[in-house]
Amino acid sequence: MKQRMTKIAVISTVVFGFAFITPLPGVWADENEILFSEAHIFFELNNTDGDLGIHALIDGDAWTKLEIEDPNERKMLNVRVSGRLGRQGLTEFFFESAEPTFDELSPQQFFRRFPAGSYEIEGETLDGNELESDVQLSHVIPAPPQPYVNGLPMAQQCDEDDPGYDVTVTGAPVKISWDPVMTSHPDPNGGGAAVQPPVDVVIHNYEVVIEVDVDVNGEEFTSKTTVLLPPGETEVTVPAEFLAQGEDFKYEVLAREANFNQTAVESCFKLK
Repeated sequence: MKQRMTKIAVISTVVFGFAFITPLPGVWADENEILFSEAHIFFELNNTDGDLGIHALIDGDAWTKLEIEDPNERKMLNVRVSGRLGRQGLTEFFFESAEPTFDELSPQQFFRRFPAGSYEIEGETLDGNELESDVQLSHVIPAPPQPYVNGLPMAQQCDEDDPGYDVTVTGAPVKISWDPVMTSHPDPNGGGAAVQPPVDVVIHNYEVVIEVDVDVNGEEFTSKTTVLLPPGETEVTVPAEFLAQGEDFKYEVLAREANFNQTAVESCFKLK
């Protein structure tokens, strides 16, 4: 499962549960500047594949220029919008970096490349006003969730020919559960290199993504269902109508810290 589950083709999406979207600390600007309405820079760890990436989500008034400087005042992003698009302007902007595996780029090297601290996001609106927000980037990465499917520990491999593909459940209901994530990542070589020993974390929310391949008139598509849960909820019941679409399911459980850093694990189960 080297490709992120969220990058697949989707034939249907069911969203259920609770979505807690609340402002996060660490975003501010001088009183003479316009704040971005949303500004986040954060890390994502795929604990299953062993890779780290840096992401950003920025939104605000329409702009034609966007820059990000790291804590050492070195420019790490410079976007200019021109032509027809420049006259229209951009608002929401999202990026995610490449995510080489740890044998290509170790967690230690990754965190040295992107130091913790204050990152300055600046922009220029269509009418020439300045947008600016300062964002605190943290090296605290949540420990990985440890999911169970109907009480069975998560499968370690999701290849049918691999002996690790051994989580089989019989009919509905199917429940995916996990213990609350309470600390940062415990393994310095597994994504927790920058913060050792582990520290307590505050979970903002959990996200669960479940997918199944389906055949429609001889063409294969992927159906996906997603749920966001508040920090006190650690169990999802998969809707019976979603289970009716197939037998081989993949799923992802993601823990998102209050600093927006997130850790995901991926696994699978068979429905008999």
